[in-house]
Amino acid sequence: MSPTTARNDPYQLVTDTILAHLARGVIPWRCPWNRSIGRPRNFHSNREYQGVNVLLLGLQQFDSPWWMTFRQLQEHGGKVRQGEHGIPIMKWGLHQKTLKNGDGTEEKKSTFFLKSYRVFNAVQIEGIAFPELEQWPQLDSAQRIGRAQQMVERMPQPPIIKEGRTTQASYRPKTDTVAIPAFTRFQSPEDYHLTLFHELTHSTGHRSRLNRKVVMESNVFKESEYSQEELIAEMGAAFLGMEADIVRDQHEGSAAYLKSWLDALGKPEHRRWIVLAANQAGRAVDFILGQTREEHAVEAGPPQPQEQNR
Repeated sequence: MSPTTARNDPYQLVTDTILAHLARGVIPWRCPWNRSIGRPRNFHSNREYQGVNVLLLGLQQFDSPWWMTFRQLQEHGGKVRQGEHGIPIMKWGLHQKTLKNGDGTEEKKSTFFLKSYRVFNAVQIEGIAFPELEQWPQLDSAQRIGRAQQMVERMPQPPIIKEGRTTQASYRPKTDTVAIPAFTRFQSPEDYHLTLFHELTHSTGHRSRLNRKVVMESNVFKESEYSQEELIAEMGAAFLGMEADIVRDQHEGSAAYLKSWLDALGKPEHRRWIVLAANQAGRAVDFILGQTREEHAVEAGPPQPQEQNR
């Protein structure tokens, strides 16, 4: 792909951003937003950003959760500080076209497409009085584990969880079973729950839940570990961890781990992985938490990963 084409391809723009952080030893999905200020959100609509935009904005590490488009900040009487530049994020558009059938009838077909636009953080804007930040409370270890346990216990339509019968965590779609080593085998309670979150994210792909086709295929977990489904689980575990105030350091990853993701995501045919995986991870987390976000239909993209392995 030529540099010009890459600049005009929203998928490639996202992938290049993530690859740049991985090359510096940062694992972007390990700490997707600043826990002390909360999830990034749009000041104009008061909605939280979803999908890949959580990563793109969280990586900026600004000290405010508030973002706006140039037009929105103008409507509020603000202006961009001199020398500041907007951050590109993504939005799904819906295109409808009418198709003629062989019998002369017509039917409408809807297709999603991805486009980019820019937003500015509150610290880049002047002339607008943003609300004072309410610092999120920092939980102690017992509180973090209590919240994590509560999240697991309240998951709707949960899979069967079998603990202590294995030395390696896994999810088996055929039996809809999560296997996880004994609690005592983990270095910390936090590690135990992040691992469990990872496998529960896999389980949301079961046909009885979000029905990700790749999960239900018999060979899904026999393929390369560094697959799009694995990326969904990595992101899902991180998002759930943030909800419980359990965070792995962004730099906590071996050289082999970083190289494997650089190799996998660097392939031209995998340029859509980040966007689609973040989309599906967001849906998985909402399912596990029993939440429904209407804005997913606009921002997070297609409800089913039709382009899962492209």
